[in-house]
Amino acid sequence: MGQLIDVGLPVALAFIMFSLGLGLTIDDFFRVARQPRDVLVGLFSQVVLLPIVGFALASTWPLAPELALGVMLIAAVPGGVTSNVLTAFAGGDVALSISLTAVTSVVSVVTVPLIVALSHHRFMGGDSLGDFSVASTALQVFAIVTLPVMLGVLTHRLAEPAARRLRPKARTLSMVLFVLVLVGAVVGARDTIVPYFAQAGLVTLVLNVVMMVVAWTVARGLASGPKQRIAVTIECGLQNGTMAIAVGVLLFGGGLTVVPAATYSLTMFATALLYLGGLRCRGS
Repeated sequence: MGQLIDVGLPVALAFIMFSLGLGLTIDDFFRVARQPRDVLVGLFSQVVLLPIVGFALASTWPLAPELALGVMLIAAVPGGVTSNVLTAFAGGDVALSISLTAVTSVVSVVTVPLIVALSHHRFMGGDSLGDFSVASTALQVFAIVTLPVMLGVLTHRLAEPAARRLRPKARTLSMVLFVLVLVGAVVGARDTIVPYFAQAGLVTLVLNVVMMVVAWTVARGLASGPKQRIAVTIECGLQNGTMAIAVGVLLFGGGLTVVPAATYSLTMFATALLYLGGLRCRGS
């Protein structure tokens, strides 16, 4: 089982990111330059504010060091693949959501290793980061996240009809793989997940709710309008739990470090759907 998880998690994540790339075009990245205001608001909320909120919670909440590191893992990774779909259901700016997902997935090759390295130093102890290779981590993130997205975009560019036919099946398979990854992570930590689930579940729920409120507040003041506010809020609420689990397994052998990612992945959909329901009730 351990070997299956070690191999299966990176492969599953790589395919999920490839399927995301199939739905993107090069123009999605150029959109960053054409509407910098909303993209910068989303990036600031996702890449800067979310890790700060995660760090504040992980530092003050009574958590085991591995769980605190796990909280930072879920706070460091980019937005989830399904955020684009839920943004569409909520009547938000889908183009902005796609751009944010794409850009944060690409910049994660730099941000994730740095945040994880500093968090490892802070919560796991040690006088230096000498035993934690930021460069090696960056290469692993690039291999399982950025490169598959780029291959997906290239496939869309060179074989658009085939990419359109493949995209629905790829998304369905991605959801199946996500469930399998989640189950695999829980099974891998089955000996310790029960006594720690309530503790990790509560802190990740608070992280999710607080960050959505913070993102909504920032976007309300700085974004272009309601549609952009919806996109930024959902993008900051739905994290790439599969990536957090994969990084936790690759770098730390799984265990308690993947428990926060598992609990966050379960709760983020519930809070996002509640947010969507609230928007529908208000007619926003």
